[in-house]
Amino acid sequence: MGELTLVVCGAPLASRAGEVAELLQERWSVSMVVTDAAGQWFDRRSDRDRPRPDAVVACPLTFNTANKVAAGIMDTSAAGALCDAIGVGVQVVAVPMVNNRLWGHPVWASTLRTLSEAGVRFVDPQTGRIGDPAPVRSGTGPDVVAAFDPGWVAAAVS
Repeated sequence: MGELTLVVCGAPLASRAGEVAELLQERWSVSMVVTDAAGQWFDRRSDRDRPRPDAVVACPLTFNTANKVAAGIMDTSAAGALCDAIGVGVQVVAVPMVNNRLWGHPVWASTLRTLSEAGVRFVDPQTGRIGDPAPVRSGTGPDVVAAFDPGWVAAAVS
């Protein structure tokens, strides 16, 4: 059983992080990094002692954290875990939950391209499709959360 770090950022999909962790625990020893912003939806703290992971999953990955990671900014535990994983070539799977209002920001396309070129595998939170993610229509977070299948994430981690 390999080591996996689950990074939970502050977006409505964080409310499903417990289910994602349960599914991942079928194949991995899971430790967590939970951002302060995620606490609005997910009531768990980060694990203090985490082994070096064989894989990292960010579910959800927010606009803020994704942009930090693409720029190599490690000022939070979440960004640090992701930057470290990318730096050493550990598999990273990310479920970006970014609304259409932020999707049009000029830096976003570059962030997605940078992360994709670094080997990050994206899972669309609305369809489970692996590849290029799509924006979440502003105001539809609860619908996306309700339709989300945590199995999509587990299936994306090899």
